Amino acid sequence: MEMETHSTGLKILPRTKYPCRFTLTKLLSFLLILLPLVIILHFQASSFTYPTSPSWPFSYLYNPTHSSQSEQIETLTTKLKDSITFLPLKDIRYSKFPLEGNTWFMSSLNSTFEENEPRYLFFPSNSSKGRVLCFKGRNSRDGTKNTYALAWPDALPPSATLVEGLTFVSNTYFTHENILHGYNAITPFVSWSMKNQCLKPSRWVLLHWGEVKTKMGSWVWNLAKAMFGDVAVEIFANGDGPYCFEKAVVMRHDMEGMGEQKKLRVFDLLRCKAREACSVDPMGRGKEMNEKGTPIIRLTLLMRRGARSFKNEEVVKGIFRKECERFEGCVLSVIQSDDLSFCDQVRAMTNTDILASPHGAQQTNMLFMDRGSSVMEFFPKGWLEHAGEGQYVYHWTATDTGMKHQGGWWDTVGEECPNPEQELECFTFYKNSRIGHNETYFTEWARKVLNEVRVTKLKQAPKEHVNSSACEC
Repeated sequence: MEMETHSTGLKILPRTKYPCRFTLTKLLSFLLILLPLVIILHFQASSFTYPTSPSWPFSYLYNPTHSSQSEQIETLTTKLKDSITFLPLKDIRYSKFPLEGNTWFMSSLNSTFEENEPRYLFFPSNSSKGRVLCFKGRNSRDGTKNTYALAWPDALPPSATLVEGLTFVSNTYFTHENILHGYNAITPFVSWSMKNQCLKPSRWVLLHWGEVKTKMGSWVWNLAKAMFGDVAVEIFANGDGPYCFEKAVVMRHDMEGMGEQKKLRVFDLLRCKAREACSVDPMGRGKEMNEKGTPIIRLTLLMRRGARSFKNEEVVKGIFRKECERFEGCVLSVIQSDDLSFCDQVRAMTNTDILASPHGAQQTNMLFMDRGSSVMEFFPKGWLEHAGEGQYVYHWTATDTGMKHQGGWWDTVGEECPNPEQELECFTFYKNSRIGHNETYFTEWARKVLNEVRVTKLKQAPKEHVNSSACEC
């Protein structure tokens, strides 16, 4: 928009050769009425126009000497810089209920809502009136000590560092190091990129409750790298700032707002990019039918050690091995998630039709299986009664990624919680318990799922795997 340069609207009355018809009192009264009207008209006009430089027409009211325009711009720019107000990234008014509809991160700003897309903020934009996002502070333990503000590109805060390029700013209630929570935090950026010509960031800014974090977990980092390349995490090496970002996308609600079909597209892309990065060709897993026309079913037991591992892993292996042997074409693999690199996990899941695994972060690897693959889940005693809706998170993950969750098994044998009426205390008591087994149930369950997968494969044409070169971005 063009900068307004018209006068204030004040008029100097010319002298008249006729006797004065206004008394001094009337003249002053007239001016007192006229001046507010001029100011009101200016503010009404400013609500419909947006100057590209910090100069206002009524500045002449305060500059009777009419100094040069450049001096006025410089003066007003300095005033703009000094007037920038930084607010805490974490709004403690909502800290006790941050997930109940309140936005406690950058709480003064409203997200952009687009149909089937995650909520986001973009700077600079029309909603920010052309202003860029600035941060100050790099505290890693208290988000209230880190602050944010919006500033005009030509009037950044004093001593500010301009951070060039596109920055992805991710704030999560959980963590970027855990596999499940980390992938939930980066997935909305994939969705935004897909809608914006597959743009990639120049850097990540990671925050947890407004606290600055400087790394992702290895698995999460490798997934982000497969999608966006080797993008560094900003560590704010020049001190507390302020830092102003040339362009920034902010996500603070994870995947909230994303439609089912958009989630499927996003995870198709992540699956494709991960396979591409790991040089895993889905065609390399071989035929889907053997020489007799019998479907080949790849069953994988993905084990874990310690918390929520099986009490008797060998017995569980034996149950599934025996049932797999009953089905011609069934191939059983038993792997430990802790022993595998990121690409090993991508490769293993690419070669899996049925994933059987205890409840845990390693189940997130299901996203690397082909759409329509099956998931079987196992829980320790006490989870069904005390774990709440969070125990169904991998059921939701299966839906999001296009898999079929075949249900779960909850152990019923083990030590009882000392205070069963205390939900939180009991969940803590059971949370990291190990998992037993029920041979009869496991046998019947494995047989049912294997038979269902076999029937499905017989009905459908041989799978046509999408080559890595067909990735959407």
